[in-house]
Amino acid sequence: MNKDALVIGLALFAMFFGAGNLIFPPFLGLESGDQWPIGLACFVFVDVVISCIGVVAINRAGGSILSIEGVLGKRAALVLNTAAILCTGVIIASPRTAATTYEMSIAPLLGDQIGLLPFSLLFFAVVLLLTLRPVRIVDIVGKVLTPVLVAGIVVMVAAGIATPLGPVGAPETATVVADGISAGYQTMDILAVVGFALIVQESVRAAGYADGKSQLSVTARASLVACVLLTLVYGGLTYLGATAATVVPADVNQATLITLITEQLMGRTGLMVLGVVVGFACLTTAAGLVGATAAYVERITDRRVGYRAALITVVVIALLICNLGLTTIISLAAPVLSVICPPFMITVVLLLFRRHIRSTWTFKGAALAAVGASLLLTAHDLTGALAFVEAAPLYVFGFSWLPPALIGAAAGALLGRRFDGRAPLPRP
Repeated sequence: MNKDALVIGLALFAMFFGAGNLIFPPFLGLESGDQWPIGLACFVFVDVVISCIGVVAINRAGGSILSIEGVLGKRAALVLNTAAILCTGVIIASPRTAATTYEMSIAPLLGDQIGLLPFSLLFFAVVLLLTLRPVRIVDIVGKVLTPVLVAGIVVMVAAGIATPLGPVGAPETATVVADGISAGYQTMDILAVVGFALIVQESVRAAGYADGKSQLSVTARASLVACVLLTLVYGGLTYLGATAATVVPADVNQATLITLITEQLMGRTGLMVLGVVVGFACLTTAAGLVGATAAYVERITDRRVGYRAALITVVVIALLICNLGLTTIISLAAPVLSVICPPFMITVVLLLFRRHIRSTWTFKGAALAAVGASLLLTAHDLTGALAFVEAAPLYVFGFSWLPPALIGAAAGALLGRRFDGRAPLPRP
């Protein structure tokens, strides 16, 4: 492991480890009880392993922002990329950063002295100012606060291992595996893989690696560094949640749980530090998300919708959704992400084998089948009306969309042969 791979791996770790991700592992541990290693393994596989593989796969495919478009076609890629952008910048991630900040930074310290509505107005007003005139404070605060946040978590996990909050009991859920996979979807890291892969590629080139083979080697090692660090941090947080069952209320939500754990292990001072760090980190994350979304809208509309108009619209929508509350946002996000994440996951994994795949139909068949299967599964989760899906392979593991996706890939490959190369796959 050379120095460049280590430095770039640390940067990739910081990109994936957003402050909003803090709330999911402890809650997963709380629900999983003594089965928390199983829940953690599922969470890490969906969130960490596949995302890091995606970074390598996209760079191996050429690293261009057009990687997805090149294998799915312009229209399908536009739909998938737009869905991802709407989730991260408008519907889920941006509102969730504000709601998380309120639950972790304001409510624990000030109680109900400040309501969610006035706080969210102030939060998104600052976000709007930061993105209307981007300044270095976003980068500076992000680079400073991530190490502080990680250091605080390391101290807290060490304290929790030395003096556990309580005994680890039986699971509170019968669906530990599915809950781990769902929590992995909720982080939405897989939807950010294309952008992160581009940043990693530029960093590798800036470090002096000119040929593709050396670039891929450094990228793979950097991704491994990020994968190991993320697994260790999330593992510690999941364990803390598993030990907290006897010291927290039964109806505790995700954000409140981590604040209660922090206060138990590090006192009121630790809670205040966590609140400040998470608040600023979420603020800069929200600014980056809404700014990127506004720029995307401007680009796909050929500037018919300007950056400022798009930005204001995005901020207003995020503000309204934020006031539904963190628990509601997370609940509403689950079915949406259950449909959008699988086609992204299968596409980026297949990109690893891009040089051995002859037709775009292979990717299109896999993505389309993943969407169709996910729609059926999500409809059943919401209504219980499609019981036949429970007989599907891997259903208990939350991956029953995978066999249809693989069948779709095989059917697409055969279709590509039938059309005699009318949809050839561009070479990277």
